[in-house]
Amino acid sequence: MWDVEAFTKAAAVTVSELAAYVEESQRGQVPVVRQRPPAEIAGKLRLAELIREGGLSTETYQDFLHAFLSEGTRLHHPAYLAHQVASPDFPAALADFIHGATNNPMAIYEMGAAAATVEFEVVRWMLEKAGFPHGAGVLTHGGSLANLTALLAARAHAAPEAWANGTPADLVILAPPSAHYSVSRAASIMGLGQKAVVELPTDDLGRLAVGRFPEISGKRPIALVASACATGTGLHDDLRAVGQWCRDRDIWFHVDGAHGASALLSPAHRHLLDGVELADSLIWDAHKMLRTSSLAAAVLVRHEGALDAAFQQDASYIFYGDQGFDLIGRTVECTKAELGLKIFLNLAWRGERGLGDFVAGRYAAAHRFWELARRRPGFALPYEPESNIVCFRYGTADPAEIRERMMADGTFYLTSTILNGVRHLRVTVMNPATDDSHLEHLLDEITRLTPG
Repeated sequence: MWDVEAFTKAAAVTVSELAAYVEESQRGQVPVVRQRPPAEIAGKLRLAELIREGGLSTETYQDFLHAFLSEGTRLHHPAYLAHQVASPDFPAALADFIHGATNNPMAIYEMGAAAATVEFEVVRWMLEKAGFPHGAGVLTHGGSLANLTALLAARAHAAPEAWANGTPADLVILAPPSAHYSVSRAASIMGLGQKAVVELPTDDLGRLAVGRFPEISGKRPIALVASACATGTGLHDDLRAVGQWCRDRDIWFHVDGAHGASALLSPAHRHLLDGVELADSLIWDAHKMLRTSSLAAAVLVRHEGALDAAFQQDASYIFYGDQGFDLIGRTVECTKAELGLKIFLNLAWRGERGLGDFVAGRYAAAHRFWELARRRPGFALPYEPESNIVCFRYGTADPAEIRERMMADGTFYLTSTILNGVRHLRVTVMNPATDDSHLEHLLDEITRLTPG
């Protein structure tokens, strides 16, 4: 039996501790990241003891939670400028709380009618934004599963017999070298192998060079993958030109919009996805730029039947003939969390315009960083940012060393990437608390750490 009194007390403790955690993170009063060795953290949290003996109570739980929160990475911190993971808004956190208690795995409609209905409406809204009026979609646990699902739909289109007979040896996927690693991972999962991913020519910044695409002979392309935007640089492929190239050759056009599709909500930036309506499939991660907690990603297809063809399964204990409103036929997952609720509550609280303003604000902050860095001697920036991602170098300093020194003292959390054969530092402005003062401080710290 659920101890309602204990839950109520522990929930109150959780809310109090999390509120304090977010508040001190947003103020930047604590290190943005801590990465002590696992043995030290395990000892501090008494993990082995609690696993063996149990005994956590409402009182000791508060101490545990406080210690646990102090050892993580603070995505609400204005110095968090690293991976493309949201600083989640509180409505999404409420949805996680609700799901944790109700646990309605709604891929089967009868297991969560309200949650499934919310997902239907959220997906309908996303399809409208993508320009797929006759399309279909489903939410998955992350962009990697979303890419896999979209490519399975593409495979079903190119080789309908593959589900029963296996993937034919002449199938390939066309993609730039800068494509997210989940694309090549999907190729191996699908039985194609890494060699079946044909790398397309790009410019020096990794964007698809449509004018130099080779004609494909002797192979059958499952799909061509374009980026909106590229994970490493935040730059966008020319979707309209790529889409037309695919249309002319009857090749499935897949757009990885995991990060950048949220620009569809910003009037000032939606042009970056011009041509997305030509795509046969699109993925869109809400846990990146829609301020939704991980994980919640959409797979959207232009033609409704395309997604239903991706999976052709039978199991008497779960499939009962007429599936009605079930989503299980469209996803890898059988048990699927109430993902739509997280997106819906953020929309319900902030509105479509509010989320669009957030995207525009973070894109503007990244552009501001580019402007500030350009004015300082020693900083080299290979391109003007199109999104909230900026790559740069400082003199001849080793980007990896700069990054490690900042992370060691918890002042800033950045990532790095290789661009045109050279490693660069990489800033991703995800947090609404990050402003000019933090960006200037970052530039000061980089200069201080690399004198001369």
